[in-house]
Amino acid sequence: MIENEIGRSVVDIAVQIHRESGPGLLETVYEVILAHQLQQRGFQVERQVAIPIEYRGIRFDEGFRADLIVENQVIIELKCVEKLNNAHKKQLLTYLRLTGMHLGFLLNFSESLMKNGIIRTVNRLVE
Repeated sequence: MIENEIGRSVVDIAVQIHRESGPGLLETVYEVILAHQLQQRGFQVERQVAIPIEYRGIRFDEGFRADLIVENQVIIELKCVEKLNNAHKKQLLTYLRLTGMHLGFLLNFSESLMKNGIIRTVNRLVE
């Protein structure tokens, strides 16, 4: 399955979850529900995945943690904040660069309309 197909499912499920649950839950609650719903659709999902960094030839596994990685191809970062800012977007792009993955989604479940809380980020994605 290619990244864009996975991405469409991620967005569909996120919108569905937001419709049913609304804004205001904790980020971890949305994370567990989204992971479960993706798995119900047959996707392989990993939660809280360590993303190592390398500095001067030394590898550090404590660098970052991606909220969800779907099918080892798409990174999902979840937020429950009043407004997303550039730091959130840069964080996701950094994760994509460090892993060599090409597609990620920043999902802010605090928006009143979920479509306003979805940011698609690419890192050299061939479409």
